[in-house]
Amino acid sequence: MSDLPDEQNNKEEELRIGVYICHCGSNIAGVIPPEEVVKFAEGLPDVVHATDTLYACADSGQRLIKEDIEKYKLNRVVVSACSVRMHEPTFRAAVSEAGLNPFLMEMANIREQCTWAHGHDREGALQKSMDLTAAAVAKSRFLTPLDMIDVPVTHKAMVIGGGVAGISAALDLAEQGIETILVEKEPTIGGVMAQLNKTFPTMDCSI
Repeated sequence: MSDLPDEQNNKEEELRIGVYICHCGSNIAGVIPPEEVVKFAEGLPDVVHATDTLYACADSGQRLIKEDIEKYKLNRVVVSACSVRMHEPTFRAAVSEAGLNPFLMEMANIREQCTWAHGHDREGALQKSMDLTAAAVAKSRFLTPLDMIDVPVTHKAMVIGGGVAGISAALDLAEQGIETILVEKEPTIGGVMAQLNKTFPTMDCSI
């Protein structure tokens, strides 16, 4: 971990934002030119460095981000790439290894929300990629350092309703080793299914 000055994790310091536009192979670069988004990002307020990279999530891409944090004294990082669901932990870990608080990183989804959704409209996809990147940069200005906390969790669940859905949910939870309480207001379980005589297509007894 690099020894960056404490001011880089202080929300009062001068903002120095780095922006990284991912090609994601041809997933993004096959529809829009990432270098155009880079040129756009370079003109955004507080952005001191912007570049594109073939695969931001790869070791080489993460290494680039970490090296740039130290080289350009970045205190905010914006990655325009894929969904946060896929690689937000990856990039947070990368900036953390560089000495930056992991919550000072923001992502823009220009793959699923731009190039995948608007592959038929390259110009529109490019403009939307710029807009989402600009929004992420704007949001990054308001990010503040956060600390991870441990929250105690009671390993127990309550399922309300003893119909077919409730019974299935309770069984699934129990099979995972979770103590489960099934609550039903009626004297019997089964819900509507228990009121049926036979069920289609087998015509078997419903219960």
